[in-house]
Amino acid sequence: MKKHLLVFTILLGSVASFAQVGQQFPAMKGETMSDKNVNLPADTKGKFTLLFLAYSEDAENDLKTWFTPAYEKFVAKTGLMDSEYDVNIYFVPMFTGAKAAAAGAAKKQIIKETDPELHPYVLLYKGDLDTYKSALKMDDKKKPYIFLLDGTGKIVYATSGSFHDDKMDAIDDKITD
Repeated sequence: MKKHLLVFTILLGSVASFAQVGQQFPAMKGETMSDKNVNLPADTKGKFTLLFLAYSEDAENDLKTWFTPAYEKFVAKTGLMDSEYDVNIYFVPMFTGAKAAAAGAAKKQIIKETDPELHPYVLLYKGDLDTYKSALKMDDKKKPYIFLLDGTGKIVYATSGSFHDDKMDAIDDKITD
């Protein structure tokens, strides 16, 4: 019982710290490593969308801890173990301010270092950060921020930091409700 209470407290704290749950995700344009332009949330309407945003190198390191578990759970097509989910998923490194000029070189590096199966799910954002920091309460540049959007683009779950089974379970619970 204490374990369940602790998990509930952690999850409640992670959701409560993000006042943006219930709000519409702000418009964001980006390009995948497969050269596809994506407008969020407009291009993802109609089904859940899971977004992983990072705007510093420290945050990108934690973001990488989500790659394999999120891909395997929500995307992978491996025959008998195909994902049962129909979810849009994007890992979004954000290049803002002076770093925006380096986005082209960064894209080449990401393509080189990232498994080609992930290329359609890595969305490079280049532009203003203030809009997202403010609207999404992304105050700690050392952490990635994770948002689950419903089919209308409304944020239904938010958390931050590296991968943890409890966070994945909370995402799964929102999708399967």
